[in-house]
Amino acid sequence: MLSLSIIVPVYNRPNEVEELLGSLVEQTDKDFEVVIVEDGSRDTCEDICKRYAQRLDVKYFYKDNSGPGLSRNYGVQHSSGNYLVILDSDVIVPPQYIATLRRELTDCYCDAFGGVDAADSSFSDMQKAVNYAMTSFFTTGGIRGGSRQLERFHPRSFNLGMSREVFEAVGGFSPMRYGEDIDLSIRIYKAGYKVRLLNNVYVYHKRRTDLEKFFAQVRHSGNARIVLWRKHRDYPGALKVVHFLPSAFTVCSLILAFLGLFELMFWIPILLFSLIILIDSSIKNKSIKIGLLSVVTSFVQLYGYGIGFIEEYFKGK
Repeated sequence: MLSLSIIVPVYNRPNEVEELLGSLVEQTDKDFEVVIVEDGSRDTCEDICKRYAQRLDVKYFYKDNSGPGLSRNYGVQHSSGNYLVILDSDVIVPPQYIATLRRELTDCYCDAFGGVDAADSSFSDMQKAVNYAMTSFFTTGGIRGGSRQLERFHPRSFNLGMSREVFEAVGGFSPMRYGEDIDLSIRIYKAGYKVRLLNNVYVYHKRRTDLEKFFAQVRHSGNARIVLWRKHRDYPGALKVVHFLPSAFTVCSLILAFLGLFELMFWIPILLFSLIILIDSSIKNKSIKIGLLSVVTSFVQLYGYGIGFIEEYFKGK
């Protein structure tokens, strides 16, 4: 029998936790526990968790700051389920999330899974544009989960799960501040466990709406890819051609923009890419405004990741 424990690390985001717990209360399958781990926050969510304790099996713990990975490990240590579900604090889940996950694992069990993310209809236009930039085939190659991907799927911390046996066998999350979820996924693959992508087990991921913070977030992701490659050089998927694409895009587009100062034809590839993003996002989001915002967020995503990738690569030289 599956007993599910949801582990959520949080750092100074009580409002997000309230939204997440609010969505968990609405689950059609209510047989699960929630473990909230406050990672040294100044602005805590303890009162919010106490408020929901009447309607939800929620446990709250406060610990010194150590980063998300070690906070998840702490949460697992204080959980009781035999199957662990890891969520980020900035997600909300649809009412059928637990029921769908239980059905998937019952019908076709897997040692570990990764779900996908989407934008809820209640999200702001900027949130939807950021979501597009992080999930589109044209920006991330589909590597964050979905039907089209340019590389092997690796579950990510906003929506992943594994049996307690797997978690203990691979040693849980590493102390890495960024890329710790992919590091765990790689170790799970290396250990020979079965991993599945569950397309219908999705969450609504709010992410950043401040472009400066969004840039910093994806820049750290670019840093993390090189760190992961150095740590897992023996793993075939640690560094592939797809991981170089944002850096190549960054360098080439900047060169083209510079040349465009002297000859307008060099702007054509940049404008063509922007047009593709505009059309694709506008159709998917049914909004030209979101399409236009998606052009901006897509460039921020590609430039942020590309710059982080390049700087971390040469830092280790």
